[in-house]
Amino acid sequence: MIFDSADAAQISEIISDVARTEIMPRFNGKIANAAREKTSAFDIVTDADEAAEQQLSKRLLSVFPGALIIGEEAAARDPALLGKIEHAELAFIIDPIDGTKNFASGLPLFGVMVAATVRGHVAFGAIHDPVCRDTVLAIRGEGAWRHREGRGPVRLHVAQPVPVDQMQGVAGTNFLPEPLRTTVTRNLARCGLNFWMRCAAHEYRMAASGHCHFLVYNKLMPWDHAAGWLVHQEAGGWSAHFDGEPYLPYHLAGGLVCAPDRASGMALCEALFSDS
Repeated sequence: MIFDSADAAQISEIISDVARTEIMPRFNGKIANAAREKTSAFDIVTDADEAAEQQLSKRLLSVFPGALIIGEEAAARDPALLGKIEHAELAFIIDPIDGTKNFASGLPLFGVMVAATVRGHVAFGAIHDPVCRDTVLAIRGEGAWRHREGRGPVRLHVAQPVPVDQMQGVAGTNFLPEPLRTTVTRNLARCGLNFWMRCAAHEYRMAASGHCHFLVYNKLMPWDHAAGWLVHQEAGGWSAHFDGEPYLPYHLAGGLVCAPDRASGMALCEALFSDS
């Protein structure tokens, strides 16, 4: 299947409608929103996550019957779903609320991420901000745009390359294994600025919009990265696993580095991962 602008608009409308009806009323306290731990006090799920995933799955299947649906919460119940991404003719990978800890804490830094894969390759990505009510969209080979209500689409471009000591970005050191975690934490002083928003949705939006230079992640669940990776790629960015191999949405290990171009990405890797 080849995605086009009509498909993108239809999916975007589904996402924004579900965010308006299932997510924001629970964020604003109009509907009760219980939270429960999954694997830790940071890794939680709320009623909003489950309601939004259910509605997104139902509505996407109504438009794309027969598609494989892989939601974060569904995969928590059935991990075997992850093994089906590589060969599925069409799959939708859903993160109903990325940044759930922020959401449950009343912090308006969370997003909805939906990616579509065709035979294991990301063909479409969307990141929706329910608070600002705008959506970043990417179609493979067609570019990436930001769509705001009442305004025309704005083409996205990553930042211009700069030396490592001027780079600003995200390094998710908390999920790195030792001794790499200690090495990267020490070497971050070689960069201009490091920050973490506890929300990959907004971090990818910032990088694709040129508001930061790099992203470094170790934990690679597909709902956290497939949509954002494509948005960043289509905004002109470069990315690879820590060993330089290309990222694919069914890769669950190997880390991920995103940068404006290959040269600056390789320079960043040398600066962060070097023991010297």
